[in-house]
Amino acid sequence: MPTAISQPDPNPQSAPDHRVPIVERPLTPLSGWIGLVRGLTGLVLAPLLALLAIPILGPVVGALGLLIAVPLGLASLVCLFGLVAIAPNEARVFSLFGEYKGTTRQSGFWWVNPFYSKKPVSLRIRNFETGSSRTPEVKDAAGKVLEHQGRTHGRPSKVNDKNGNPVEISAVVVWRVVDTAEATFEVQDYEDFVAVQSEAALRSLATRYPYDSEDHETSLRGSTDEICRQLRADIQERLERAGVEVIEARISHLAYAPEIAAAMLQRQQASAVVAARAKIVDGAVGMVQMALEHLARDKVVELDDERKAAMVSNLLVVLCSDRHAQPVVNTGTLYS
Repeated sequence: MPTAISQPDPNPQSAPDHRVPIVERPLTPLSGWIGLVRGLTGLVLAPLLALLAIPILGPVVGALGLLIAVPLGLASLVCLFGLVAIAPNEARVFSLFGEYKGTTRQSGFWWVNPFYSKKPVSLRIRNFETGSSRTPEVKDAAGKVLEHQGRTHGRPSKVNDKNGNPVEISAVVVWRVVDTAEATFEVQDYEDFVAVQSEAALRSLATRYPYDSEDHETSLRGSTDEICRQLRADIQERLERAGVEVIEARISHLAYAPEIAAAMLQRQQASAVVAARAKIVDGAVGMVQMALEHLARDKVVELDDERKAAMVSNLLVVLCSDRHAQPVVNTGTLYS
């Protein structure tokens, strides 16, 4: 009897994420001065005990003192490795043999378990421009720092807007770390993660809106505040698992790509000329209408329809012309 062969599901569901999220928890260290005094005291007492135990206490008891002096010296030396100094707006993430133990944000001189690994995390506000890259720290053969770690100048990203027009765009992102545990353990390198995700969010945003709009639609150039708020929300959503807060995101460069910049400039100039002409015509029509109503109300002169049409034509030519009108003096009658 043939057996049925199960077919794979064409729309498999992604496996649920059973990982336990790592949340920052505080760790209260001891005063570093207490640890320093203990370590130095042990380092001083250990050699004294080793040198004076046998002459003073005799060979039997002195040998026991020598056995105590060696572990005491080693323990005191190891104890000094637990000292850590934390500057303001900095934190230390402590872990023991791969297990997260806690984070200390308090600045000062502290002592912790010397076997803790201590990863520094800066809590300062930082900013960068999309399109920039990090430059590594350069040292000479003696270990002297020749060039500190920094970032290159940002280069605008080229992307097509909603209408398919290629544009160049870049943004400045202001951010800081708010959860040191997530920033350390949830992503490989949180600084590089912020840069890459900000660039991706900016490109995605640029494809959803046109560069410019004539029908009051949200556009990259005309709706700056709304676009910046949306950009900040998009970046924050991508960085939620990295323990990072986006304080501000602003468009720093926006322009058409060089290959279409000249054509788009002509288009903008033509649109501006048409808009200006339309406003001039509206104003001229209003002025002509006001002049006719004023003449009829004050009974200055009575004009038939043909004369009114001629007057309207002359006034519109004078008001809508881009050059100064040349007056013509009529020396005959009104109808000649």
